[in-house]
Amino acid sequence: MCIIGKNQLTELIKSYNCIHPFDYSLLDGDGYILTVKDERTLHYLEHQNLISHEVVFTPPNYVAHLTAKSKYGRMGLSFLNAAKVHSGYVGRLALELVNLSNERQPITIRRGDPLMHIAFVKREGEALSP
Repeated sequence: MCIIGKNQLTELIKSYNCIHPFDYSLLDGDGYILTVKDERTLHYLEHQNLISHEVVFTPPNYVAHLTAKSKYGRMGLSFLNAAKVHSGYVGRLALELVNLSNERQPITIRRGDPLMHIAFVKREGEALSP
């Protein structure tokens, strides 16, 4: 099991159309940066789900993991879920956020802002059926 690099990720995206729309400039090292679908303002202690603009398909024999861009953590947003995306999933992804900023001020994330990293991990062996 390993995280695939940029070349393998580019091929995976081309072969499976697993990120749509795809923007080559959003490739980031060993992952891809997903953007925000709708503008959201989080008030102090408010919890919201932010949804990706992109539709994601996780190919067979892969799982994906989401992490948030660190700049949002420095702003005071805390991420409540350790997001794992199962093989075969198709759809937009949600990241659960809460505003814990020391200043207790609202934080706005605009439509199209880069929010979350997605990294694809190649699975060895069969997945356990639910």
